[in-house]
This record gives sequence, C-alpha cells and structure tokens, in this order.
Amino acid sequence: MDMNIQKYMAFVKTVEYGSFTKAAEILNYSQSGISRIGTFSSVATHWLPNIIREFQKAYPGIDYELLLGDYTEIEEWISEGRVDCGFLRLPTYSDFETVFLEQDRLLVILPENHALAQLEKVPVAALCNEPFMLLEKGAKTEVSEIFERCNLTPNVHFTTWDDYAIMSMVESGLGISILPELILKRVPYRIVAKELDVPAYRKIGIALRSKKTASLAVKRFLEYLQYR
Repeated sequence: MDMNIQKYMAFVKTVEYGSFTKAAEILNYSQSGISRIGTFSSVATHWLPNIIREFQKAYPGIDYELLLGDYTEIEEWISEGRVDCGFLRLPTYSDFETVFLEQDRLLVILPENHALAQLEKVPVAALCNEPFMLLEKGAKTEVSEIFERCNLTPNVHFTTWDDYAIMSMVESGLGISILPELILKRVPYRIVAKELDVPAYRKIGIALRSKKTASLAVKRFLEYLQYR
C-alpha cells in the first residue's frame, strides 16, 4: 500500500476512534516501538528468539534493543528508565509492576563420571566437600541462598556471572556448581545435571515501572508474555 494512503487511513481512524492509541491498535501500529529490553543471558539465548519471532507475526513494526546484565543492573536500568521493561528474578523492587513467567529449577552440575552423578538427588551437604564454581555477581543470588538456607558454606574457588565459563570449568574437572535449568538447554559441554535433595528454583518474571504509562507496544508485549 502507498505510504501516503497508509498515513491518510491512520488519520481517518484517529478521528473515528477518538485517540491515536486506539487508532494505532486498529491499524496494527504502535505509538512507539519497544526501544530497549533488559535481560540476562539465559533468557536472551533460550527464550527471546522464539518470543520475538512469534510476537513479530502480530506486531511486525517493532524494533528491539537488548541490554544484557545481571539482576542488579537490570533493576537499575528499569528504575532509571534506560529500558522499557526487563526480565528479572522475582521478587524485585516493590514499586515495580511485575508479571510472573516461569519457575526455573536449579540443578547440580557435575563432570561426567563424577561419584555424585550416580545419585538420584544430590544432598546440598555433599557439595561442600568439592571445589565450587559460583554463579554470582554483585548481590547474592539464589545459589548462595540454597547454602544459607541449609546453614552450609560452599568451598568457593571461582565466582563469575558467565555461565558458560562455569560449565567449561566443571567439564574440565575443576569443580562442581549449581546452575538454572534454563541455562542448560543445548549445552556443548560434557557435564551431568542432577536434582538437589531440597526444593531449589528461581522465579523468572518481567518488570517495568508502570503498566499504565507504558507504550502500547510494551503493553502488547506484556500481554503476549502472559498468555503465550
């Protein structure tokens, strides 16, 4: 369709429906595209490609900028308005509006042929006897909380926010770790994942400062995530 005709139709619809927001919705436009999304690497790698591909079928005119960080950085970006919305571990800041998306199990990661790999479920206490590779940066994460809940202290030899570095070190026999299940999809490493003997998971959600003031594109994106 000729661009001028499209603009004319948008104007007509604006008059007809009384607001640009409603007109944009009818015409499948957005007032402004999602300009920035805060995310951590496992969501960016394993969720977002499929999410964006499906969302674009209904809303093809939206552009995306992904900012990768840890939980603390993403919370700061949302507070500062640097991102429109962000994927986070829940709970987060009380003044954010959030949508719960999924519960992600935390699994023990072992080298192949490790003695603990024979167990159906691995006791948290057994992990304290091995060099531990801790997935953490800045504020404490759910992995540290597992040990604290059990009044145990891991023998931490290496701390990083790079999950692939941890998997590589575990494969090399340098230690063991606990990682979220989402990270472990399609891994290229010779490692074994086992359940813990205590409930262990993280709650993943998406957060923003206000749904009321969010752009139409962001609102539709949140709705899609909720009902996908």
